[in-house]
Amino acid sequence: MSEKQFDVVVIGGGPGGYVAAIRAAQLGFNVACIDEWKNAKGGPALGGTCTNIGCIPSKALLQSSEHYEHAGHSFADHGIKVEGLGLDVAKMLSRKDTVVKQNNDGIVYLFKKNKVAFFHGRGSFVKASDAGYEIKVEGAAEESITAKQVIVATGSNARPLPGAPFDEENILSNDGALRIGAVPKKLALIGSGVIGLEMGSVWRRLGAEVTVLEALPTFLGAVDEQIAKEALKAFTKQNLKIELGVKVGEVKSGKKGVSIAYTDAKGGAQSLEVDKLIVSIGRVPNTIGLNAEAVGLKLDERGAIEVDEECRTSLPGVWAIGDVVRGPMLAHKAEEEGVAVAERMAGQHGHVNFNTIPWVIYTSPEIAWVGQTEQQLKASGRAYKAGTFPFLANGRARALGDTTGMVKFLADAATDEILGVHMVGPMVSELISEAVVAMEFKASAEDIARICHAHPSLSEATKEAALAVDKRTLNF
Repeated sequence: MSEKQFDVVVIGGGPGGYVAAIRAAQLGFNVACIDEWKNAKGGPALGGTCTNIGCIPSKALLQSSEHYEHAGHSFADHGIKVEGLGLDVAKMLSRKDTVVKQNNDGIVYLFKKNKVAFFHGRGSFVKASDAGYEIKVEGAAEESITAKQVIVATGSNARPLPGAPFDEENILSNDGALRIGAVPKKLALIGSGVIGLEMGSVWRRLGAEVTVLEALPTFLGAVDEQIAKEALKAFTKQNLKIELGVKVGEVKSGKKGVSIAYTDAKGGAQSLEVDKLIVSIGRVPNTIGLNAEAVGLKLDERGAIEVDEECRTSLPGVWAIGDVVRGPMLAHKAEEEGVAVAERMAGQHGHVNFNTIPWVIYTSPEIAWVGQTEQQLKASGRAYKAGTFPFLANGRARALGDTTGMVKFLADAATDEILGVHMVGPMVSELISEAVVAMEFKASAEDIARICHAHPSLSEATKEAALAVDKRTLNF
């Protein structure tokens, strides 16, 4: 066993961890990062859940499945004839794996470029001493490293359904959902959140009959109600069957697939037989094996690490970021916290504004939002004005052949400050950034309405929705 001394050790190489390590190195710290993810050959696979079994591979499959659906259903409208359309799922998964590896290798390169030392294995606390915190790395060879400051960025794990643990063959987490080797005839999802809707969309496009079972009585309760209703209408039209207000009972997995007993919203007993079941009922902080108790690191009742508003833990010199702490479990939130913590360690003033963190669901239509929803504003009693503009009236959307959805602005009734922007439609994952920038600079709806937007572009819908706040749209 060897021992090495660093200024900063980051435990976890996901979006929060690797970005924190790079920023700390840029600021002059001697930095190490520990991560245990392995690729198929047993080598390092930096990037955490996001790169390996989350954001990146799911977007690769969403893109592939969208191409397939366009070829089968939309190309004819453009005068493009496709005969003998086929599907090679193995090739599709192979492409997805290649995209993942490119991202893995990219982070390895970034570590070398920024002189971040990398240790492949599981990191855990051993003890605190005058030299800092001793961290054990359990990998091919066990090592011990010490640092004055530690950033914990160990992420989260999929939450299993009680009584029906993941086997990743029939009952799948996001991991297994990305590795289904053939299109299932019937697929069920429990949970209609981001993962459920995205994975449901992938396999529906490829030919599966998909049923989504959601316990809540409302669809996408965190989304602006008007936007959620528009999305539900679009998904239903696509034959994505979504049942709300259900209570899932016994789930049995066998050789022929999975049987699900549940009670529907009206109290009726129902059963569903499917080939595969994807469970997406949330995620839990990943602190098992961290050995937090060895140094007295405080966890809450969920197993998350307790931190203050600046991501400081109960221990001096120990910080925690991303999914393992409070706040939204989003890769870009983790990245922002990673940068902020590195800068705070250097005596700077790191900045993370939870009110302007964008959310995106990469379905078709895409859903994106930032700030408060209309129902939140009503509940708080804040006076507001609303403006909407449909993609149906947008020239670029017509040319694309995708006019589903709208852009919605919410602004303060007195000051016109933008309080929230909500979108459902084509490529809104890209459009939402304008709203984030505007809100960071405390812009008004009038500011966006006065800015020249390229024509024809989808972004004109953003300008028109801002104009609609003052009831003066030009194209609707």
